[in-house]
Amino acid sequence: MRDAKDKDSSDISVSCVYFKNPGQENTQRTLERAVQRAEELGIQNIVVATTSGETGLLAAQIFQSKNLVIMTHSTGFIKPDFQELKPDLRSQIEESGAKVFTCQHALGGVGRAVRKKLGTYQLEEIIAYTLRIFGEGTKVAVEIALMAADAGLISTDEPCISVGGTARGVDTAVLLKPANAQNFFDMKIMEILAKPRLD
Repeated sequence: MRDAKDKDSSDISVSCVYFKNPGQENTQRTLERAVQRAEELGIQNIVVATTSGETGLLAAQIFQSKNLVIMTHSTGFIKPDFQELKPDLRSQIEESGAKVFTCQHALGGVGRAVRKKLGTYQLEEIIAYTLRIFGEGTKVAVEIALMAADAGLISTDEPCISVGGTARGVDTAVLLKPANAQNFFDMKIMEILAKPRLD
């Protein structure tokens, strides 16, 4: 048996930033940690959630020369026909070279309609609730990676860094191997780079 003090040469040690509280106040530090790890590993694909566009614009300023996908809430998320992404921020994000993408949420959508109408949960929302045991930002990071892969904006053949949050801003960054939604269980969370510490 190998001595416990001996390290396997294939072991790696990766730091994770744990925040005392979830939320917007962690946005800058989360993005800094994500870009640091992207540079260390040569990761080109980055997916970042945004609502109003403020986080998306900040990400666009930080992740230059990357394939940056800014994922918005779906139109109608808070009320019919309303898009929360501010048009002026969208323009600035796109001018930076980042892609802005809006679509149905991979872990919501029609299943959420069934819950609202019939009062019963569907499979994708159960998956979403399961992911939330790691924090809302982890659920968001997984979900937006599925959405970006389904849109063909990131490749499932190479790792990406996906960044999500709790309510506003971002507080979670993960390195993952993306998958298309129909191959959900092929997705692999490789590293957790930042997240709130949940009590």
